[in-house]
Amino acid sequence: MKANVGGIDKVLRILVGILVIAAGIFFKNPWGAIGLVPLLTGLFNVCPAYSIFGISSCKLKTETN
Repeated sequence: MKANVGGIDKVLRILVGILVIAAGIFFKNPWGAIGLVPLLTGLFNVCPAYSIFGISSCKLKTETN
C-alpha cells in the first residue's frame, strides 16, 4: 500500500496510540487495545480510512527535470 500518513499526523497518531494503550493498562481495561489502531497506522504510514476517501497527509513529491 502507498503511504498516506505523514508529518504531524504520524506523530499525533503514535502519541495517541501510546496514551490510549497506557490508559488501558493503568485502568486495567481491555479497551486500551484500541490504541493499537492509531499506533500501527502511524508506524506503518498507512491509514485504510484515508485510502477509502482518497485523503493523504504526506507531502507531494514533485518531479524535477
